[in-house]
Amino acid sequence: MDDETLKVFAYVNISTYRVRAVKALDGEVKTPANIAKDAGIKLNHISKTLHQLKDCGVAVCINEDAKRGRLYKLTGVGEEIVGHLDNMG
Repeated sequence: MDDETLKVFAYVNISTYRVRAVKALDGEVKTPANIAKDAGIKLNHISKTLHQLKDCGVAVCINEDAKRGRLYKLTGVGEEIVGHLDNMG
Protein backbone atom coordinates (compact mmCIF):
# COMPACT_ATOMS: atom_id res chain seq x y z
CA MET A 1 0.00 0.00 0.00
CA ASP A 2 1.22 3.50 -0.74
CA ASP A 3 1.21 6.22 1.93
CA GLU A 4 -2.12 7.75 0.87
CA THR A 5 -3.85 4.37 0.92
CA LEU A 6 -2.34 3.68 4.34
CA LYS A 7 -3.82 6.94 5.64
CA VAL A 8 -7.25 5.97 4.31
CA PHE A 9 -6.84 2.46 5.76
CA ALA A 10 -6.06 3.96 9.19
CA TYR A 11 -9.12 6.23 8.96
CA VAL A 12 -11.40 3.30 8.11
CA ASN A 13 -9.82 1.01 10.69
CA ILE A 14 -10.42 3.33 13.68
CA SER A 15 -14.20 3.10 13.28
CA THR A 16 -16.03 -0.18 13.79
CA TYR A 17 -18.94 1.15 11.71
CA ARG A 18 -16.66 2.00 8.78
CA VAL A 19 -14.90 -1.37 9.01
CA ARG A 20 -18.21 -3.26 9.08
CA ALA A 21 -19.65 -1.24 6.18
CA VAL A 22 -16.55 -1.80 4.03
CA LYS A 23 -16.62 -5.54 4.75
CA ALA A 24 -20.35 -5.65 3.92
CA LEU A 25 -19.66 -4.03 0.53
CA ASP A 26 -16.78 -6.38 -0.34
CA GLY A 27 -17.29 -7.39 -3.96
CA GLU A 28 -20.94 -6.37 -4.04
CA VAL A 29 -23.28 -3.52 -4.93
CA LYS A 30 -25.84 -2.83 -2.20
CA THR A 31 -28.45 -0.39 -0.97
CA PRO A 32 -27.92 1.33 2.38
CA ALA A 33 -30.57 -0.92 3.96
CA ASN A 34 -28.72 -4.05 2.81
CA ILE A 35 -25.38 -2.66 3.98
CA ALA A 36 -26.85 -1.84 7.39
CA LYS A 37 -28.38 -5.31 7.72
CA ASP A 38 -25.24 -7.16 6.63
CA ALA A 39 -22.95 -4.96 8.73
CA GLY A 40 -25.10 -5.08 11.86
CA ILE A 41 -25.42 -1.29 11.91
CA LYS A 42 -28.69 0.50 12.62
CA LEU A 43 -30.11 2.09 9.49
CA ASN A 44 -30.08 5.58 11.01
CA HIS A 45 -26.25 5.35 11.36
CA ILE A 46 -25.46 3.99 7.90
CA SER A 47 -26.04 7.26 6.04
CA LYS A 48 -23.28 9.06 7.96
CA THR A 49 -20.97 6.07 7.61
CA LEU A 50 -21.50 5.88 3.84
CA HIS A 51 -20.94 9.64 3.55
CA GLN A 52 -17.60 9.25 5.38
CA LEU A 53 -16.58 6.36 3.12
CA LYS A 54 -17.48 8.38 0.02
CA ASP A 55 -15.53 11.40 1.25
CA CYS A 56 -12.35 9.40 1.74
CA GLY A 57 -12.67 7.61 -1.61
CA VAL A 58 -13.44 4.11 -0.30
CA ALA A 59 -17.01 3.82 -1.59
CA VAL A 60 -19.01 5.38 -4.38
CA CYS A 61 -22.73 5.76 -5.08
CA ILE A 62 -23.36 4.58 -8.63
CA ASN A 63 -26.78 6.25 -8.99
CA GLU A 64 -26.34 9.50 -7.04
CA ASP A 65 -29.41 11.14 -8.62
CA ALA A 66 -31.81 8.54 -7.25
CA LYS A 67 -33.84 9.63 -4.25
CA ARG A 68 -34.50 6.03 -3.20
CA GLY A 69 -32.70 2.79 -3.90
CA ARG A 70 -29.22 4.25 -4.13
CA LEU A 71 -26.54 1.68 -4.86
CA TYR A 72 -23.07 1.70 -3.32
CA LYS A 73 -19.90 -0.20 -4.15
CA LEU A 74 -16.25 -0.07 -3.15
CA THR A 75 -13.73 1.84 -5.22
CA GLY A 76 -10.34 0.39 -6.15
CA VAL A 77 -8.93 1.85 -2.94
CA GLY A 78 -11.82 0.30 -1.01
CA GLU A 79 -11.14 -3.11 -2.53
CA GLU A 80 -7.48 -2.84 -1.56
CA ILE A 81 -8.36 -1.78 1.98
CA VAL A 82 -10.92 -4.54 2.55
CA GLY A 83 -8.28 -7.12 1.74
CA HIS A 84 -6.07 -5.74 4.49
CA LEU A 85 -8.98 -5.52 6.95
CA ASP A 86 -9.65 -9.21 6.38
CA ASN A 87 -6.02 -10.01 7.13
CA MET A 88 -6.28 -8.17 10.45
CA GLY A 89 -9.20 -10.26 11.66
